[in-house]
Amino acid sequence: MVVMQQSALLTKTDVDKAYEVLRPIIRHTPLQYDVYLSQKYHCQVYLKREDLQSVRSFKIRGAYYAIADTPAEQRQRGVVCASAGNHAQGVAWTCHQMQVPATIFMPVTTPKQKVSQVSFFGGDDVTIKLVGDTFDAAAAAAEAFCKENEQTFIAPFNDKRTMAGQGTLAIETLADAAKAGINVDYMFAAIGGGGLISGVAAYVKGTNPATKVVGVEPAGAASMKAALATGGPIALSEMDKFVDGAAVKKVGALTYANVKEYVDDVIAVPEGQVCSAILDLYSKEAIVAEPAGALSVAALAAQQEQIAGKTVVCVVSGGNNDINRMQEIEERSLIFEGYQHYFIVNFPQRPGALREVVNEILSPDDDITKFEYTKKVNRGEGPVLIGVRLGDRATLPGLLERLSQFDPRYINLKDNQMLYTMMV
Repeated sequence: MVVMQQSALLTKTDVDKAYEVLRPIIRHTPLQYDVYLSQKYHCQVYLKREDLQSVRSFKIRGAYYAIADTPAEQRQRGVVCASAGNHAQGVAWTCHQMQVPATIFMPVTTPKQKVSQVSFFGGDDVTIKLVGDTFDAAAAAAEAFCKENEQTFIAPFNDKRTMAGQGTLAIETLADAAKAGINVDYMFAAIGGGGLISGVAAYVKGTNPATKVVGVEPAGAASMKAALATGGPIALSEMDKFVDGAAVKKVGALTYANVKEYVDDVIAVPEGQVCSAILDLYSKEAIVAEPAGALSVAALAAQQEQIAGKTVVCVVSGGNNDINRMQEIEERSLIFEGYQHYFIVNFPQRPGALREVVNEILSPDDDITKFEYTKKVNRGEGPVLIGVRLGDRATLPGLLERLSQFDPRYINLKDNQMLYTMMV
């Protein structure tokens, strides 16, 4: 059990103080009504467009405030941070503006688009070091470097200044809502380490306690839910890094305390649902959201009953999506939605076997998206990797029945993640 002192809790006053510093620096991003999502989920959905910030993420708020609040003499010795991308961009942008030297540690697995953006925003004031496979590994290296060189660590989430800076987007949200005569019933925001949700919740609960604040994590990296379940921050034994901006193995003690105090609910959504939300935003709204940026929108599907008829704000927290990931995003969405399937099937090595599959196993609207087969000499049959995209996902039971009749030993790769990863 982690016991926190009351001083660990952020207050509305802390967020107001941060906003006075940030107001002339950061963009006041729009609060936009979304017709498509409102109709789809039978409620009033507004998007807080933090993807339109200077660095295409809310992270500039916490980074700038934490650095600005550091004494000038200490700041000029240099600052250090660890980040999967967006916090690094906020630190890089700030340090270039203030001409402060910065060393930024990023996981080796960080998308190249984010690494190049950090370099672009920071220029000659920033040195990038790629270390480890996860944020936590990069953070450990950053803290060691910090101590060795007596520089200041700018925490991505577990720092009250960072948290207060992130929370300033809630000031804009509630002010814009009030100006438009809107009463916000729910506010959804992503959780990685918990800095954003802590700042948002502290301000919202200090201003309008009736508004429910919901934190959203990817199911494969639900470290805040794990912390709440065990009574304190705990490291996940396994983690899916797909939602890279929210893939944190262990949340902070400060953020945990604030979430426990202020946040009404924390939910985890499947990565496939996140992918569907990204595609919805892109195809319906022309919004390019990164996986972490779409978490709040992905949560709408899981909360349909609770939000029906209500007014909901979703924080689109970032838009730093690598276009090269779109094929994987579409694939994950199709699998999650039940349209895309992969099987290993033993085919007879005779003419007409493929025609038999097409004519007798697939439905008329189904499509073969992958077919890999190498004929083996002196064998009567051989394994085939086959990808099928259903025209109607309701036809899946019939497809599986016909496949079983064709080859009782067929393998559905949905049931074998290791084979899927290797072969697809």
